[in-house]
Amino acid sequence: MALPWVGSLVKTTPACIGVVTVVISLGVLTGCNLSGDGDIKAVHHVVYMIQENRSFDHYFAKLNDYRMAQGLPEDVEALPAGVTNPSSPDSTPVASFHLLTMCIENTSPAWADSHADFNLQNLTSNTALMNGFAWTAGAAAVFEGGSDTAGMRAMGYYDQNDLPYYYYMATQFGVSDRWFSPGPMETEPSKMYMVAATSAGHVHRPANPVNVKTIFQELDEKGISWKIYYENQPSDAIINYFQPYAAQNSDKIVPISEYFTDVANGTLPSVAMIEPGFGSDDEHPGTGNHIQVGSEKTAEIINALMNSPSWGDSVFFLMYDESGGMYDHVPPPTNIPNPDGIMPLDLFTTAANGTEDPSGDFTRYGFRVPNLVISPFSKKNYVDHKVTDSTGVLKFIEKRFDLHALTKRDAAASDMTEFFDFQGKPWATPPTPPTQPTDGPCYDSLP
Repeated sequence: MALPWVGSLVKTTPACIGVVTVVISLGVLTGCNLSGDGDIKAVHHVVYMIQENRSFDHYFAKLNDYRMAQGLPEDVEALPAGVTNPSSPDSTPVASFHLLTMCIENTSPAWADSHADFNLQNLTSNTALMNGFAWTAGAAAVFEGGSDTAGMRAMGYYDQNDLPYYYYMATQFGVSDRWFSPGPMETEPSKMYMVAATSAGHVHRPANPVNVKTIFQELDEKGISWKIYYENQPSDAIINYFQPYAAQNSDKIVPISEYFTDVANGTLPSVAMIEPGFGSDDEHPGTGNHIQVGSEKTAEIINALMNSPSWGDSVFFLMYDESGGMYDHVPPPTNIPNPDGIMPLDLFTTAANGTEDPSGDFTRYGFRVPNLVISPFSKKNYVDHKVTDSTGVLKFIEKRFDLHALTKRDAAASDMTEFFDFQGKPWATPPTPPTQPTDGPCYDSLP
């Protein structure tokens, strides 16, 4: 018997073409999901922004409390009560505490310090003790002439009263409590992973440019548009470590003012990366660097997208390069793929502060970092528990635009599609977030 609706149904659901005979013989469509989350091709613009040096526990310690106040389940692996770290130099336990100052002295995310944060007693061990954060923060204060030589600031956290914009957005849209930085490294090599899925063997800032393929080169090869928007100066863009490619494409590295113009005019490129300004704007720890100023700047950037013609088919990923040496209680995996088989090339054998880098490989994630997945396609109130790192954003771009994986690292990452309902479009009308205050106290003492 002919079923007049079969042809139109199959045309609108390409994944179901192989089950036409089942439809005809049974009169129902079995083995084919009509209630799935739609197609990633609904996304026409991917924007990602990388802020600086904060851990998940440091920012979202009280996210469960906030969710519960909104009538939502306590579904986040947030900071447990009663955690401590031994202080420097006498090993007095330092408990986690609520920071009252919006400005704290810098801490260190460097290779040696990150390994000590993971296991203070044995820097080459893969057994996670997560007990070196206060100790390394104290050492950083001694080295830099700071006042918090006990390293207590590493155990501090902020809550929904300090960062209401982030808490609101993490609750309305999507957040992951298993999103790790790409490795136990500082800013430059970590951010290199976020454009190339590798640091080309570097665990520290490269002394010379590298020549490996980036996501932007893959986009070029497919004729797909991209831009990098910078807040301060074009030389700040991490892409400049990749030469000669960056110099050959300097016309696509443009001021942040063009971002606001592009979102307002509906002229965003297919892929955009935002390079924040150093200091308060990128939320980097440091005396005088005010986190609320940085989060307000981020809110301005995200809100501009939400309130523009570009909103309806865009995805905005906010992430952080690494934890900055701030405490997090969830051990990062130590069995992940080395991206390209290169071992660390620039380990310090005699560092300025008297320490040496432990041996290692690029088979360990760094610590958890804050993140937001913001889009009209974002599932409401969603918490993701899938283990991944920031190269998952590259995997999402590759999936959307039919690109090849750059390395084994992004090939192994989550493609992030679990965050979305591309068919239902839950946030077609965006919510109205709270204003992020900037009047929190800023002083160089604790708490």
